Amino acid sequence: MKKIVKKIFFIVFFFLSVPLLSNPIQAGFFSFDKNTVTVANGATFEIAVIVNPGSDSLNGAETYISYDPNLLKVNSVSAGTLFPFSYNDTSVSGKIYVVANTDAPGSSVSSAGTIATITFQALKDGSGTLSYDCDTSKILKDDINVTNVVTCSQNTGSAVTIGGGQTTAPTNAPDQLPQSGVFDNVAKIAVPGMLLLFIGGIFRLLL
Repeated sequence: MKKIVKKIFFIVFFFLSVPLLSNPIQAGFFSFDKNTVTVANGATFEIAVIVNPGSDSLNGAETYISYDPNLLKVNSVSAGTLFPFSYNDTSVSGKIYVVANTDAPGSSVSSAGTIATITFQALKDGSGTLSYDCDTSKILKDDINVTNVVTCSQNTGSAVTIGGGQTTAPTNAPDQLPQSGVFDNVAKIAVPGMLLLFIGGIFRLLL
């Protein structure tokens, strides 16, 4: 009898745990088309703002991009091709605001793409980083709640070196994992652990 009960619990545990392990939560994130940039003092370069939707369909995205205004000057920001509507604002020194979204109800995108291309000019020798301010970043899922699915831990920045790059060090702090991202990671670990604890308790009672 005990052997039969053990087999039953093993089968139940298997079917409960496999979906959790084989289907991890996926969410959107921001990146650039270049992880590193090296440029001469006074020269210009372009860098694209990329949105990756993960496993979701999206109807929009917005973010602030941080840069060192002592090292770089924003010459222009052009619209990307992922969404039909886009807008940008460069009026705040050291920040670039970019927003893009669909222009019709029910329309969405489910592939990675560019929402803006920024043209910078190098102002002096040094090094710095381009990074996303995750406190104000949103990647909006195409659902009734317009859920923000950005996962800040997956955002990637770009290291910029001008000339020799020896005069300054990167000043932007790395992106911090938001509370929603912490909860998702804890849930993925905690649920299988709770199942193991439960099965172990049943075995102790039966043995």
